[in-house]
Amino acid sequence: MPLPSPAADRQLKHRRNVDVQVFARGDGLWEVDAVLVDTKTRVTPMSDGPRAAGTPIHEMLLRLVVDSQLNVLQAGSETRWMPYPGICDEHGDAYSAMVGLNLLQGFHKTLRERLGGVRGCTHITEMAQVLPTAVVQAFAGEVIDTRGLADGAIKPFQLDRCHALRSDGPAVAQFYPRWYRPADASRGD
Repeated sequence: MPLPSPAADRQLKHRRNVDVQVFARGDGLWEVDAVLVDTKTRVTPMSDGPRAAGTPIHEMLLRLVVDSQLNVLQAGSETRWMPYPGICDEHGDAYSAMVGLNLLQGFHKTLRERLGGVRGCTHITEMAQVLPTAVVQAFAGEVIDTRGLADGAIKPFQLDRCHALRSDGPAVAQFYPRWYRPADASRGD
């Protein structure tokens, strides 16, 4: 289905920005900063008074320290703007519960178990869902062998994880010929 055309008379009412930045540290570890900001285009009544258009309704920072195997070594969050000051930011060090998780092994399920519902902040926990793929992107070609060209290399992790990089597709044939596997006509591929 093609992208729906935008209506000529549409008006922006709400904007959510999620920004994830991954930093290499001098000690071989990595810092992941994820920030979520919600803003409205109008004055919005809040528990602490009206918020001017463009002033954040939510602004939260989640910071992880991870190693090159994608293990979470440290984690914490900070709520800078919230609907209920003094209440929304009272989850203490709930996000330290992310320590010990691996971003690629059962991350989403364990994150929900540890921080879902009333155990954490809906917005921070939701934002954390995008961290595995963001960190993999940062590690691609630097920490993770994404080409699989070395002798004894294993199949690059990204192959067969999306339609463009299927093992029997043209992108793999052209850019990853070592890992190309023609479709088996007898299976109906």
